Amino acid sequence: MNTLSARSLASLVRGWREATTAPAYAALADRIRLLILDGRIPLGTRVPAERDLAAQLGVSRTTVTASYGELRDAGFLESLRGSGSIARLPTRFPPIFDTHQTGYLDFSKAALPAIPALVEAVNRAAAELPAYLGDSGFDPIGLPVLRTAVADRFTARGVPTEPEQIMITLGAQHAIALVARTLLGRGDSALVESPSYPHAYEALRLTGARLVPVSVTSNEGWDEAALEQTLRRSSPAMGYLMPDFHNPTGRTMPPAQRERLLALAERQGTVIVADETMAELTIDRVNAPLPLAAYGAAVTIGSVGKTVWGGVRIGWIRAERQLIQKLTRARSAGDLGTPALEQLVVKNLLEDYDAILETRRAQLRAGRDHLADRLAVAFPEWRVPTPDGGLTTWVNLGAPVSSQLTLAARAEGLLLAAGPRFGIDGTFERFLRIPFGYSADETDRAVTALSAAWVSLARGPLLDQSFLADVV
Repeated sequence: MNTLSARSLASLVRGWREATTAPAYAALADRIRLLILDGRIPLGTRVPAERDLAAQLGVSRTTVTASYGELRDAGFLESLRGSGSIARLPTRFPPIFDTHQTGYLDFSKAALPAIPALVEAVNRAAAELPAYLGDSGFDPIGLPVLRTAVADRFTARGVPTEPEQIMITLGAQHAIALVARTLLGRGDSALVESPSYPHAYEALRLTGARLVPVSVTSNEGWDEAALEQTLRRSSPAMGYLMPDFHNPTGRTMPPAQRERLLALAERQGTVIVADETMAELTIDRVNAPLPLAAYGAAVTIGSVGKTVWGGVRIGWIRAERQLIQKLTRARSAGDLGTPALEQLVVKNLLEDYDAILETRRAQLRAGRDHLADRLAVAFPEWRVPTPDGGLTTWVNLGAPVSSQLTLAARAEGLLLAAGPRFGIDGTFERFLRIPFGYSADETDRAVTALSAAWVSLARGPLLDQSFLADVV
């Protein structure tokens, strides 16, 4: 269990008494509540003792006691005998919709349409396939030609790699699940980011592991103090991170922090797994760090789902040979290998991968800038980051209404993933992930629908006013 020190919490609530006429205890409770909703105080974190926080803030203990009491009454704190007060959420969950519906503009996915070169790569692969038809077709580790191509790509990016360090998988999600069930057992701790990729949470939970979240924000990036505390106190068996163009915040971890993270993880016996599915989707980033594995021991997961097309279900795992062998033995419980034809397609595409990425860079720059311009006009009160890569922006709505806005947008024909989809147990109601990999026309339609949804919230029929009263 993570513990938030009184000094750390005092820093997080800085300015809590400014611009409010509310009583001191209520103002403090409101600020702590928003920190929990935004995920900056991860769920399950033990907050400071009342006496310690009062001393740090320079207020009476009665003020902090009243604040904690209000938070307990609202369901945001739970008192456990012998453990103090723990950050919780009221029982509320974001809506999840079937996105395979006609008539809806689907912005719930951070994805790009297929590259034009895909058709030619498929035709070439089909011509090459006969050379492989004499084998059984069951391939649990990957074709040598593709493993070599992926290894060469890592080497070119600054991480010397041999083909024996590569396993080809059925996309990145398959790789995450395979690594998780190989490295984790029931009762183990797994370090995760908050917010993060929701399907990674699901894969880790299926192992029976306990997720230990560490905050990532658009403004500050990774909470290094929390990272260090989590690694030292929880000694997680595995840590799942997205150090490049983090989904959904778009942040990139600085080189020095990468070095410190991996050095501490190695001392604690934690295997760090880096999800690089967005790592090469640079838009205008300068002085890009090397891949995480260049700074120390780390397992790397990648795929072409974000760069080429989501319909090409090919990913990979880069790890030491011993772990690759262990993963190969464990794989047969879930699948019997990766299709040869799709592997040949990706092998062909990697031959001209830099040109593919340059095309994507132009598409994403235009999409990001167009979305930012439209949102600035339509929603001047929102805080919209401009990431230097990746596929999404993590918008701060200024009020905890993300799930309600998602419901209202659906009524306007727009599907979105609410902020709580990216948290653990419903945090991030103040945030909305909006992808910018769509065409200008689609983006215009999405912003128009979003504007209508926002207006409908202001009118109140879809807005749960009692919830707002609790959390604003």
